[in-house]
Amino acid sequence: MSESRVIKVNGREVEVASDLTLLQACEAAGEEIPRFCYHERLSVAGNCRMCLIEVKGGPPKPVASCAQNVRDLRPGPEGAPPELFTNTPMVKKAREGVMEFLLINHPLDCPICDQGGECDLQDQAMAYGRDGSRYQENKRAVEEKYMGPLIKTIMTRCIQCTRCVRFATEIAGVDDLGLVNRGEDAEITTYLEKTVESELTGNLIDVCPVGALTSKPYAFNARPWELRKTETIDVMDAVGSNIRVDARGREVLRILPVVHEDVNEEWIADKTRFIWDGLRRQRLDKPYIREDGRLRAASWDEALSLAGEKLKSTPKERMGAVVGDLVPAEAVKALKDLMTGLGVANLDCRQDGAKIGGDGDRRSYLFNAGIAGLEDADAILLVGTNPRIEAPMINARIRKSWMRKLDLKIGVIGERANLSYDYDHLGAGPETLTELASGKGAFFEALKAARRPAIIVGMGALAREDGAAILAETAKLAKAVGAVSDEWNGFNVLHAAASRVAALDLGFLPQNGGRDFAAILAGCEARDIDVVYNLGADEFDHKRLDGAFVIYQGHHGDAGARHADVILPGAAYTEQSGVYANTEGRAQMGARALFPPGEAREDWAILRALSAHAGKTLPYDDLFALRQAMIEDAPALGRLDQLDADETPFDLTEVGAAGAVDPSPFVSAVSDYYLTNPVARASETMAECSAAMSGAAKIAAE
Repeated sequence: MSESRVIKVNGREVEVASDLTLLQACEAAGEEIPRFCYHERLSVAGNCRMCLIEVKGGPPKPVASCAQNVRDLRPGPEGAPPELFTNTPMVKKAREGVMEFLLINHPLDCPICDQGGECDLQDQAMAYGRDGSRYQENKRAVEEKYMGPLIKTIMTRCIQCTRCVRFATEIAGVDDLGLVNRGEDAEITTYLEKTVESELTGNLIDVCPVGALTSKPYAFNARPWELRKTETIDVMDAVGSNIRVDARGREVLRILPVVHEDVNEEWIADKTRFIWDGLRRQRLDKPYIREDGRLRAASWDEALSLAGEKLKSTPKERMGAVVGDLVPAEAVKALKDLMTGLGVANLDCRQDGAKIGGDGDRRSYLFNAGIAGLEDADAILLVGTNPRIEAPMINARIRKSWMRKLDLKIGVIGERANLSYDYDHLGAGPETLTELASGKGAFFEALKAARRPAIIVGMGALAREDGAAILAETAKLAKAVGAVSDEWNGFNVLHAAASRVAALDLGFLPQNGGRDFAAILAGCEARDIDVVYNLGADEFDHKRLDGAFVIYQGHHGDAGARHADVILPGAAYTEQSGVYANTEGRAQMGARALFPPGEAREDWAILRALSAHAGKTLPYDDLFALRQAMIEDAPALGRLDQLDADETPFDLTEVGAAGAVDPSPFVSAVSDYYLTNPVARASETMAECSAAMSGAAKIAAE
């Protein structure tokens, strides 16, 4: 903890930490300091000079407040506190001069600029600029740069603040952007005119203080004041990034990040940000029934009656239910209650076949250290996961920790990949893990010597036939290196599905000897299962269900709908209020930004209506009553935005199960980052990104 120091800002005394910049100190005193190049999460560049202030007793000229620290200030006469001024005539004149220079070459195209209404340059020109310019010379023009399918560039607007370069280099970990030339010829470029190869490129739009970098898919769609803004939760991965959905009428037009220091800070991944065009394409907006091999539109009553009759008339042991990756916890609870009411034991939420859950302690399937906790880790081992494509925000957090700690050891067991930080590739498969767990190897010693070691095991290791044995080996290693103690729990499972943790919390797993996901599919093929209720599960081979009557409830016409006999159109994550638990086990509430299209309805309401037709009416008539029952079942889902502080001892010997281990190498659970779910596959933007990135990888390989 740095020492504090008393300073005076505009005549008012404040006590601030000595390692703060003068800009931060002034803001702590309640003064607003304009800036373009300075950003709280990036290194200091000090090149826009907009943050000029006056320091009493300093040089007779303004000082760039972002580039000097409080500890560097000299005390006044007789030890008086140093004095700063943010509103003197010298400061006012200096800022006006800087703004005049910045606008020399800036095009006057605010009416057609997508940044209009949200532009730092616009706002600060009004607040701190002059009412005219003394420059009559021709403005310079700069060629546009190609940055891929997501970023639209109008580089004549660029003021060379270098925020985008620093973000790409420091946060995203790619060296695709840079500043070339000097003086009047300086410009930001991608050097080779290629796609910026990162899953975080959309954040370049947010950090750009002018309209030089804007969203290509959003271009000319809307003005910010036309949009209805709703804060909610992202479901594209299991991180649970906080987002704002901007909608107009019946369409989502933009998704932006909301600051949450413990989850996503102020960044979001590209899939989260640009998925919105997929929310309106290939939608299921009315019920369908399959007759003579073809789907036909039906009324809700007809579809629910047919589905209810099938559920009522089929023996309980010949029915199964599965849950997908984007489903809110309320729908999982409603489906579980309906199925257990019918006596069905064949339930599973793990469509990837992951061998997790079911052993009673939720810490066995959580990211226990917490996402923010990765900054405290002093050794990290990744097992069967590529966090860069499975959870980009967690990968960014690991990189942040690696950047700050020069001695941070990172090891990987699994595929070699560009993770944006240096690591030791220890091996490709389970034999390396077994070796480490038995106390061999230099990296074992590094983990054992670490005060806070973190072991992160992904679905690439757990979604295999030997997943339970792999989990047990990982737990054995965690125990051997002391990864779990009273102060620290470094045993972490990295999920890839947004709905998985809540479904595990609610126990949507085989009941009393019931079939798991693989056995349900095998039962359909063997004609032992007659009816399957599919709640939004699209990431498996649906042809294996062809031997059964399939009731599909979901929001997109994806693989699940193509192999269904009854389709019940549900709501997407932006169209219903719902609780999601992220990979840490942090329950967060998603909000409805707009209504579902056509006749589609909220997931829980469909299941409540179906239960009446199936003769097992669910005991709740509104969302509040359902949530009360859900929280009774899984109390952690009622503690919104909190991590469980479980004080009971965590017995790592109970995690996983002993068994034979397959020597085949680990493969990441995600093959194409941009096409992992029905919303993504319906998005033209995601299809363009997938093609651009696969092309970039091909060129890199050549």
